[in-house]
Amino acid sequence: MASDTEMERGAITGTADKDYNIIWFTEASLKNVLRLDTYITDAERAGDDELAQFFRRAQDASRRGAEEGKRLLAARLSQSSTS
Repeated sequence: MASDTEMERGAITGTADKDYNIIWFTEASLKNVLRLDTYITDAERAGDDELAQFFRRAQDASRRGAEEGKRLLAARLSQSSTS
């Protein structure tokens, strides 16, 4: 059975999995904010205010997730640079 060290893909990427995961999550959240902008526009064009509001709430949640991811990543990167 592979050890935790062998399972760590960071040996290949040069970035620890946990840090890579934060980077991936933040990027995915930001992309979702952009994608949802299109969905909001489509719903508004169709006159579906309920759906547009739904997508706005989802967009806000994605934006908050991206902001939290950025804060967490910045804090962890500053900790690793002082270690």
